[in-house]
Amino acid sequence: VQLQASGGGLVQAGGSLRLSCAPSGRYSVGWFRQAPGKEREFVAALSWIGGNTRYAESVKGRFTISRDNGKRTVDLEMNSLKPEDAAVYYCAAKMGSAITPDARTYNSWGHGTQVTVSS
Repeated sequence: VQLQASGGGLVQAGGSLRLSCAPSGRYSVGWFRQAPGKEREFVAALSWIGGNTRYAESVKGRFTISRDNGKRTVDLEMNSLKPEDAAVYYCAAKMGSAITPDARTYNSWGHGTQVTVSS
């Protein structure tokens, strides 16, 4: 599956952005991010069965991952953004319902979308 992430942009600290990953389907989806000079890190994941979710500790309570069946996307709502959230955000798909923060378990990756947070 070829995924496409969108919705990135420039936002002030404390602001919000909503990223979308299309298309959704019979696979679980994870969001990851990579800042300059840093390794790619897990952000959130959503199982396609049961709607189970998992979040990185750094985004819990601020980010929400969800499926929009009408748009056929998996969205990442990001609130209370901090400068340290700035990164290129990627979505990725994995077969099966189990969700994991391990990027190696994801089979298909989309191009990233840039999120910039000004302080």
